[in-house]
Amino acid sequence: MIPVILSGGTGSRLWPLSRQAYPKQFLPLVGSQSMFQDTLTRLPEGMGAPLIVANDEHRFIVKEQLEAINLKSRSILLEPFGRNTAPAVALAAMEIARENPEEIMLVLPADHAIDQPALFHRVLAAGQVTAKKGALVLFGVTPDRPETGYGYIASGEQADAATGALKVSRFIEKPDARTATALLQEGGYFWNSGMFMFRADAYLEELKKHSPDIYDTCALAASNYTRDLGFTRIPAEIFEHCPDDSIDYAVMEHTNRAVLVPLDSGWNDVGSWSALWDINEKDDSDNVIIGDACLEDSRGCLVHSKDKLVTMLGVENLVVVDTKDAVMVAHRDRVQDVKKLVNQLNGSQRTEAICHREVYRPWGSYDSIDMGSRFQVKRITVKPGEKLSLQKHHHRAEHWIVVSGTAEVTRGDDTFLLAENESTYIPIGTVHRLANPGKIPLELIEVQSGTYLGEDDIERLQDNYGRTETESEPAREQDEIPVASVKA
Repeated sequence: MIPVILSGGTGSRLWPLSRQAYPKQFLPLVGSQSMFQDTLTRLPEGMGAPLIVANDEHRFIVKEQLEAINLKSRSILLEPFGRNTAPAVALAAMEIARENPEEIMLVLPADHAIDQPALFHRVLAAGQVTAKKGALVLFGVTPDRPETGYGYIASGEQADAATGALKVSRFIEKPDARTATALLQEGGYFWNSGMFMFRADAYLEELKKHSPDIYDTCALAASNYTRDLGFTRIPAEIFEHCPDDSIDYAVMEHTNRAVLVPLDSGWNDVGSWSALWDINEKDDSDNVIIGDACLEDSRGCLVHSKDKLVTMLGVENLVVVDTKDAVMVAHRDRVQDVKKLVNQLNGSQRTEAICHREVYRPWGSYDSIDMGSRFQVKRITVKPGEKLSLQKHHHRAEHWIVVSGTAEVTRGDDTFLLAENESTYIPIGTVHRLANPGKIPLELIEVQSGTYLGEDDIERLQDNYGRTETESEPAREQDEIPVASVKA
């Protein structure tokens, strides 16, 4: 069985912690590992190497987080942009079918929590028996409350007595509270977990039958892959014509091969701040505190703050999330609407919707700690053995002051070392590079000065990570993608 991990979401309902360039699946929301890492490490032993489908701009995050848990992937497919789950799974199935069309695929979102992995493993074993016979298996979560944030699946008669699999009767969109209550009381309905299992050939057969446009576009894209630096790139000029559709709409609602295997193993999609409140330990007043907070006469609140003290007095059912560059306050009953705030920020072209103040890159990270009309101050960390691209700027000069570690500096035709408390100056237009030849992280302060300080003022001449100038964004260097360094 090959795990196929879908990691292309942005998790906008968990803003400001989850952002477009550093989404929730790469954050340690429910433990010391990221949710992406948890998804992989909870899999049963003996499974094949995972195939990852990710957004191109997250490629370095995926690579580093796999390395952090000492796991090698079968392949990392890079989508140039999202086209929903049906095309993503189709491309994964075509990649797997090259070697074995009857290989079973376990399709999992990268951002779900499961607190009873042993039960989860037993359910997967039951699903595998049914999938081998050619069924398209989806896992339905047994509901324990009238939830309006999930879609529902109505089950039919028994499909497989040995495994408890049920035929799928129909799919129901996210209901209102009254409908959700009625479904729970009636019984026979399950939450749609978004997790699937099927043979690669079975999925492709049904996709070709019910959504031929998706199948044909993906087949053309799969025959024109390019591969570099351990990644498999999906051609944008072909993929842009692919319909944007989910597995449910494209296949599962139309096929007669869909069966449901009940799942009752402490599942949560961690899709909102209220979901995070649900699964975390609470104090005597039902408050969840993550980070530094002091609450008095407050009940049912969630506070997430790692950088500063948050205090709350005489409030109920509030969510307060503090990051280095944004604070979000919402009523716990309204957190499903956080996405509306993100849409508003995007409409105003606010960078806070895209990336954090501290940005992680394949070589390390930088934190923009101060900024004015003609200057910017960054705290830069370079990992041992890594180096930035060879580059130059046309509108800004840079001053580098080493705080700790050793810096290898290329400036024009000269290359030299800087130790702690030493500094250097990079004039406008000078070709330069920063590297860490040492065994400990290099920490330095960079002071930029000039008429224009945008991160698109970069001419990259050579780069170890295969990045190009055209990948950069005007506000912040999105070509150098945030890389979460969450260790196992």
